[in-house]
Amino acid sequence: MKIIFQILIILMLVSCTKEKPQTEQYEHTQISAVPLSAPSLTDRETFLRLLDELAEIERTGTWLQGMAIRESGIRENAGDYAGAVAAAYKELAFAYGRGLILKEDIEKGLLNLLETKNDDSVVYAAGAIIAFEKGQWADALSGLEKLFNLSDEPDSFTSWMLLVCALENSLGQEDRRVSAAYKSIRARYAQFPEYWYRGARAFSGAVAAGFAENCINLAVQGPFAGECRKILASYCGLKPEDSLLIKTKMEIEAVFTESIKTENPKLLEPLLPLISLPENPYTVYATGVLRSLTTVQAFRDYLATQAALSSGRLAERLSYICRS
Repeated sequence: MKIIFQILIILMLVSCTKEKPQTEQYEHTQISAVPLSAPSLTDRETFLRLLDELAEIERTGTWLQGMAIRESGIRENAGDYAGAVAAAYKELAFAYGRGLILKEDIEKGLLNLLETKNDDSVVYAAGAIIAFEKGQWADALSGLEKLFNLSDEPDSFTSWMLLVCALENSLGQEDRRVSAAYKSIRARYAQFPEYWYRGARAFSGAVAAGFAENCINLAVQGPFAGECRKILASYCGLKPEDSLLIKTKMEIEAVFTESIKTENPKLLEPLLPLISLPENPYTVYATGVLRSLTTVQAFRDYLATQAALSSGRLAERLSYICRS
């Protein structure tokens, strides 16, 4: 299982030696229902059954580290080397999207596969995925179509990659058919930040904002969160620099919950820059949340003190929040 071995080595090295963008470390998690070392598969029915089992787990909105490594092992043992490379890349892409590894770690893994030259399909697959990683959409689409266009699963990872190529190639000129196909596979990629990121880039209006929120909520400090906040700012009619202050409704609720749980009104401080922005859905939501806390005297006193120390729009909003 040479492909799996190389990818696992990269993941272990990264986990031990790299400083992550987030505090969580990437740890390979073996799935008890499907052991990592699969027996050699000789019949297509068994091969498809094992893949279908993994696909159904993903379609429930579940993702566990190691699932794609397991898929890669199944494919490699069945002789589907290009599919094994794509599945190994999926494992790395999930980890990257959550901020657990760096982009150069993915490229290192793919270049290692490219240099093995043990099988043409491995080299072709690695080359196409490298083009995908670099945003060379025409080259990626051409390479991926030759290898994976006949996929049995319309929501497979390689189908997602092909749809991304189509979306990125037509940014600003939305193709309704491609957009519908992309939206239809969301169940399988509910836990995948890049799925939501690519949709946020490709779509417009409330749909783009919804995709951007989901991406941020999955990985607040992840590599796609910054651009998704800019998409939210644009949707709200705010300036690009205001995106740094935007918080999703889930983030607002997380601050609110922690503050209530610990009875510490100072934990509300991250919401104050947000309510200083021109009126927008996120500021309105945060204002309502803060206003609901003024029934508790300690929170009311804290917000009133902040109002007295502030000026401009922030002072006005805080005064409104504290008003009976």
